[in-house]
Amino acid sequence: MKVHYECAACFLRQAREALDLATDDDSLKMDVTEKVTKIVCRNFHPSAASNVIGTEIHRTIKRETKNSDPYSYQRDLCNEIAMKILPKVQKIVEDKDGLESYLKAAIAGNIIDFGAMGLDADMESIVTHAMNKGFAVNDSKKLEEELKRAKTVLYLADNIGEIVFDKLLIKKLHEYDVDVTVALKENPILNDACMEDALKIGLDEVAELTTTGTDSVGVIYSDVSPQFRKAFDAADMVIAKGLGNYEGLGEMDLGDKPVFSLLNAKCDPVAREIGVKKGDNVVLKF
Repeated sequence: MKVHYECAACFLRQAREALDLATDDDSLKMDVTEKVTKIVCRNFHPSAASNVIGTEIHRTIKRETKNSDPYSYQRDLCNEIAMKILPKVQKIVEDKDGLESYLKAAIAGNIIDFGAMGLDADMESIVTHAMNKGFAVNDSKKLEEELKRAKTVLYLADNIGEIVFDKLLIKKLHEYDVDVTVALKENPILNDACMEDALKIGLDEVAELTTTGTDSVGVIYSDVSPQFRKAFDAADMVIAKGLGNYEGLGEMDLGDKPVFSLLNAKCDPVAREIGVKKGDNVVLKF
């Protein structure tokens, strides 16, 4: 996805929050903010990819503050929120049981995202509200058709906490007799899920686990490992969670591979890009 005008302010808002989490040194914050501002000024133009700029900003913050995981506390908090909400979500999906219900649960989990929505967001009320909404874009029937044809699915994870609800969906996917591989981040960036996070919730019980080989926001094809590229190219279909993966996949040549994006349109640029309202749930075939 190319940047929209609002993205510049969002980059700076995220940078401020990440810096406040990474260090208490105000002088260092000033120095890093200067570097971040230069990154935005140098790279912000209509043809720029949003997740590429975001990746450079967050890598700069981690490197300059010598804090490899500024969002470590928030990452634990996301897990706590997800586990607290899980019984409500499980009841809803078990009562309805259809694939759409599980897709909705996975998308509701996508809302647990401090990077997109800010640190003060009331995630629990937002998630439970999302579970009662329909889809503004609903390609779930197309997704189900592809599942019936596929043998292998590559599932691109997004945030920690969210993967608790991904696990529910992945269990449902096995009813279509597919092998599922979940790709996580190699190293922390924002509150994206890494291998350790997935193992903590037993995601390895329902899927093979791999990593993208990098810490990019979403997928940047030129930045991922050869092993991930091989897994991506070999998969019969791809299911991608969240804004970062949506932004990155939009910059790739996907060919004829069926790729589906599951997300909540948490920001105006993504909502505008898809043609929905902010806060809408989306199951989109690229």
